[in-house]
This record gives sequence, C-alpha cells and structure tokens, in this order.
Amino acid sequence: MTLISILVGTLVAGIGSVWLAALLAYALLSRFTQHLLSLAAGALLATAFTRLLPEAFELSVEAGVSAQALFAALLVGLVFFFLLDKAELWHHGHEHGNEPAHAPHTHSHDHGSHAPHAHEDHHGHDHLSGGWAVLLGDSVHAFGDGILIAAAFVADPRLGVAAALAVMAHEVPHHVGDLVVLRQTLNNPRAALFKLSLAGGVTAIGGVMGYLLVGALHEYLPFFLVVAASSFIYVALADLIPQLQKRLSPRETAAQVAWLFAGIALVATLGEWAQH
Repeated sequence: MTLISILVGTLVAGIGSVWLAALLAYALLSRFTQHLLSLAAGALLATAFTRLLPEAFELSVEAGVSAQALFAALLVGLVFFFLLDKAELWHHGHEHGNEPAHAPHTHSHDHGSHAPHAHEDHHGHDHLSGGWAVLLGDSVHAFGDGILIAAAFVADPRLGVAAALAVMAHEVPHHVGDLVVLRQTLNNPRAALFKLSLAGGVTAIGGVMGYLLVGALHEYLPFFLVVAASSFIYVALADLIPQLQKRLSPRETAAQVAWLFAGIALVATLGEWAQH
C-alpha cells in the first residue's frame, strides 16, 4: 500500500506538475507563475520546518539518534545541494520565463557559469546542448525528489502527501520556464511537453528506489527526512525567494506576501487534516 501511495504521489508531483505548467504556459497565464513562486516558497519552508524536521526529531528519539547528528545532517544536506547546484545538476531552468518582461532587472539568481551571462537567461541551456541540459537537469532533480517523497511516505503517509504537494508546487513555475526553452529548441510544443513529461516521470523511479532504500535502512529514516528538509530549504532560500526579491509596487508586494502565507497555510491545513 505504501509503495502504491509513493507511486501516485511521485507521479502527481512529477508529471502532474508538468501538465499544470503546460496549462499555464500554453494558455498565456504565465503571469501567475510569480504567485506560484511565492506559494511554493511558503509551502516548502513550512513543510521542512513544521512537518519534516519535527517528524525526524520524533523518530530520532526512538532510533537513539542525537539532535547534534541530525543538525549535522541538515548542514551536510544544504552544502550537498549547493554543490549539486554549482555542478548544474540541481539546476533546471529556474529563471526561464519566470520574470515578466516589464520587470526591472534587480536581483537575479544565476547558477554557476551562467552568472556572467544574465542577459542570455532565455537561451543559456539552448546554447549548451539544444535543450538536453534542461531535460538532464530535470531528470536528476526528479529522481532526487522521488527519493525524498518516498522517505516522507514511509514515515507517515500524510507527511508524504504534504511533501508531494510541496514538490509539485515548486516544480510548476520552473517547468513553465523549461517549456519555454524546449519550445525554442524543438519548435514543437507537443514534443516539448512529451519529453518534459518523461523527465518528470523519473520522479516515480526515484520513489521506488527511495522505498527500497528507506525500507532496507529504516533506522536511518530520520536522516532521510532531514535531507528532504534540507532540499526544500535550499530550493526555497536559494532558488525561489531570490527570484521574488524585485522592486515591486506596494500592491504587488502585498500579493506576494499573501501568496507566501497561503503556501504556509496550505501546509498547516494539511497538518490539521493529518491529526483527524
């Protein structure tokens, strides 16, 4: 039953996010991606700090794991995802298509070697490998997400649901950008959607692998949850929030903050549901 839940959760997070992104991108609703960025940042931070980390510490008491060891794992996880980002393996078009054309260029989050070429944000991956860099980055990221979602489901099915929804929320705006890049390289919207869906489907493979790993190493489940939390924290603080740090009108800023709290409220609501 747990494996079935993992497969459903990972497919919804992986492929569902791609199709929702396509709806936004192809229906010319990309202006909502900024709101989704705020929602995703709130959901990821809330999931990490109010769901994953508390669950990890509760399980650590049963497993005899010290708090110091978990905090060390959290630190190692943050550094690990930073290094993956520098290696372009965790990067998958986060900047593409997320910034409105009229927005002033203030803070931009450019990864690795892309920093000197901020003016080429919409074509960087195209110049690297005709869109394959986007698909490779998405596949690696999706595989990792699948493992983390599986760890959450093994700990608590309702925690897994929260993790899957948080992953989906932060993937949607990023996939909008990926579709923009792939459409430029493939000149075929259907092919772009199909290939990105395949990359998203790797989430399910990661979920199965995570289920096998966590099942075999159940005593290390607190560490799996801490690594999942470190991933969510890193994505929120290093990827999403920097994209939101722009000069906005008071009304736009209020909307941004409202969507951020909406993401937190979404996770809190799931937490209340989990207690019933």
